[in-house]
Formats: sequence, C-alpha cells, structure tokens
Amino acid sequence: MRRRPVSRPSIWGHGGGAPTVRSQRRVDTTGKSSRRAAADFRIATFNINSINRRLDNLLRWLRRTEPDVVCLQELKTTDEAFPVAVLAEAGYGALWVGQRTWNGVAILAKGAAPIQIRRSLPGDPKDAQSRYVEAAVNGVVIACLYLPNGNPQPGPKFDYKLAWFGRLVRHAARLRRARAPVILAGDFNVVPTDADIYSPKSWKRDALLQPESRAAFRRLLKQGWLDSIRHIHPDEPIYSFWDYFRNHWERDAGLRIDHLLLNARAAALLRDAGVDREVRGERGASDHAPVWIDLRRPPAKARAKAARKRA
Repeated sequence: MRRRPVSRPSIWGHGGGAPTVRSQRRVDTTGKSSRRAAADFRIATFNINSINRRLDNLLRWLRRTEPDVVCLQELKTTDEAFPVAVLAEAGYGALWVGQRTWNGVAILAKGAAPIQIRRSLPGDPKDAQSRYVEAAVNGVVIACLYLPNGNPQPGPKFDYKLAWFGRLVRHAARLRRARAPVILAGDFNVVPTDADIYSPKSWKRDALLQPESRAAFRRLLKQGWLDSIRHIHPDEPIYSFWDYFRNHWERDAGLRIDHLLLNARAAALLRDAGVDREVRGERGASDHAPVWIDLRRPPAKARAKAARKRA
C-alpha cells in the first residue's frame, strides 16, 4: 500500500493534499501517472552516463516531463564541452562540474540559473574527482552527488568510497539543520536493503551491497533524512538501474541506487515520488532511469519573503 506524504505543516504555509495513486506490484510512473499538479515543484535525479552521447535522450525526457530541477551524474565531459547552449534553448539554466572520461555532475533549473553554493564536497582539498555540486533553486538547497562505485573491493577504490561517504555524512549533518528545504539527490552507488535489488545473490561481493556501504547510508537516514521513494512506496519493488550486461533490462533485473533524501523541511512538502522507467528502454539509453519527487511549490509571496531573509 502507499504511504501518505508527511503531514507536518509546510514551512511556506501552503496546504495541499496528496494525490491518490493506486498501489501496484511494479511501480511505473510513466505517462499519465507521472504528471503532476500545476502547483507542484518536481526535482529529479538522472545518471545520464555521458551527456553529449545521450543528449537527445535527455532532451526528449525534459520536453515530455518538464521537471523544475534536474541533477545529472556521470557527465563524462569537460567543462568546455558541456552543452550549455543546447540546454538553454530547451529552457534550462545549468551549473556543472565536468571531468574528462569519468564523473561529472550538474544541476539544471527550468527557467532559472542555479545559485552556486559549492562545487565540491568539503573534507579533502586534494580530491580532484568531480562528484559534487550544491546550489539553491527557488529557495530549495539542492546537493547533486555521484558517490564512488567502490569496485573492486576490498582495495583502494572501496577505501575511497567509504572515505567519501564519511565526508558526505559529516556535511549532510550540517545541511540537515539548514533553515530551508534541502535535497540530497544523486547516484549513491548503494543498494540500501535486499528489497532494493532483484536478487542479492550474485551481487554479494559487489561494493554496492557491502555492509559498510549500507551502514553509511543508514547513518544518513538516522540523521533525519527521509528516503522519499521508500516513504511513498514502502513495499513495491522499485529500481533505478539496470546493467547493460546479461539482459538486466529485459529481465527487469534492477537495483535501486539513485536516491532523493529530504531534510525535515523538504519532507513536510513531499507529495509524490517515482521512477520514469520507460526512459531506460529507449534506444541508446543510459543504464539508469530518472527518479523524481514532487514538492508543494511555495507561493510567490513566500518565495519573496525567503529571498529577503537570505539577503
């Protein structure tokens, strides 16, 4: 059954009931079911797996679903080659941190320019990997992240993953207390529980399922962050990643590794959440599908008041 959105009052003083969506064994939030009320503010995360290679896929999805904010991971491009002009034509401002061949993250905002807060995760000034960017969009703080994969494990890559996760946990503790809605969005490269994977048997040695990775994710939740997908869909098998190998998409052998975590102020605004699964089935698709949440949008007067307070 569906769990109803958090019932705490909105910090913006704007009401609104939760949409009624019938539970189903496989959550497919495509077509009509992914449409939202005009007053909602949609935030999505999407590991695009090479933005220039899959730019057409991205643009089609943007036109079809019109999210207000998009967090992208695995840009796999330099800052200079990021398609900022094409995205601007599509109506999106952008803040990005690129890196050749691997990594790279970006925040897109519909009809706005994301206001940069930081371009890297605090805690290790020597870390040169482009995995984190943080910005404000319409009064909401958005942290876009691409957590290290960690394979093979054990080894230095898994050590780096855990160290990066530790830095994220420490920074998240500060963000959670912000006097604004805050979203941690991205590819966390962790399967939180065995309910978030088609079958854990063949993945037992993978870094995504290791006890240390899962424990770090639980530490985030214990701080008070809400796992939006699991809050709205507590029982359904929901996936966001299907490997290219061994027909994982065709067999629906998926994993849930892309997450949107909400602090209390954001959780109070949560209306719905889902995965646009059909994107994974398109020609030339990423091995991930977009994951999204809908929040109640602040009234214009409330946004102006919040802007004056920040000033």
